[in-house]
Amino acid sequence: MESPPPVRALWFQDGALWALDQRRLPGSVHAVRLSRVEEVAHAIRTLTVRGAPTIGVAGAYGMVLAHQEGRLGSREAADLLRSTRPTAHDLFVGIDTVRRAWDAGEDVLAAAHHYREEVVGECHAIGRAGASLIRAGARILTHCNAGALATVEWGTALAPVRVAFREGRDPFVWVDETRPLLQGSRLTAWELSQEGIRHAVIVDNAAGHFLQRREVDLVIVGADRITLSGDFANKIGTYEKAVVAKENGIPFYVAAPWSTFDPERHHGEEIPVEERGAGEVLQWESVRTAPSESSARNPAFDVTPARYVTAFITPEGVVPPPDIPDLLKRNGKGPSGRDASRADASP
Repeated sequence: MESPPPVRALWFQDGALWALDQRRLPGSVHAVRLSRVEEVAHAIRTLTVRGAPTIGVAGAYGMVLAHQEGRLGSREAADLLRSTRPTAHDLFVGIDTVRRAWDAGEDVLAAAHHYREEVVGECHAIGRAGASLIRAGARILTHCNAGALATVEWGTALAPVRVAFREGRDPFVWVDETRPLLQGSRLTAWELSQEGIRHAVIVDNAAGHFLQRREVDLVIVGADRITLSGDFANKIGTYEKAVVAKENGIPFYVAAPWSTFDPERHHGEEIPVEERGAGEVLQWESVRTAPSESSARNPAFDVTPARYVTAFITPEGVVPPPDIPDLLKRNGKGPSGRDASRADASP
């Protein structure tokens, strides 16, 4: 495998989980030490650790910490971690991977390490598969952060960009700022800057302008949960990007590892959509930006129907939405596969 990107979201060392505090980027690069399962749960809930594959790996190591401490049983620890973020399917897969080892009396740390390596390897494969879509000088629009911070190392949406860049194709990335917490301008732009990849931050509402003017060649986003039909959940604002891309004939791709595919849900309306606190909309950090009388709604995700997706970039290659059920079955992830046997894993 090639050398990894210069960003690593989290790692397990000396009996604790270490994670970059994503709330403090890009102003400072600071790692937090998490030694108890409750600390991992808090870090996931407060977006200290974020991104579907990354929180899946964090959930796996959170189970390890609970096992080490011995205060909670496997079910209690799993329920605590599951309660943090309801939309990201990867979280539930990571938790249940280690819980199976725990309940079987197997090495839980080895199970968590193996799961982490699976995620990293799959994201690298996504990068190789998706890079074939990126011609020299291609202009790519992305939304939110689906880079190494969100996926431990390589990224999903950014993995093909990284591979294309390393192969000398000099891609350019339009980075949606991603309201209300600016994961695009704070995190995606920071990651691209670390590697010298050309990019420009744009306000979310400018994406349609650049799509209409044919200044975007393709859109690549990540996902938090993908159903068998190809409907998927991603950061709020993704749906409108997909609709406008289709209206303007711009290909729209979704990059994700196997843990993001949910074989137990067939359509988008079955996906639980997290709604976060109004304060994230009404203020920025400690500064109120709306009138004190104003209320707010803050869905963290929206659901995009499969009809707006050109194809999914998976560890096995680029596949159209209708091929997802067969693809998952071939990889042991379908409704009758190992991951579908979780009787209590659904949020």
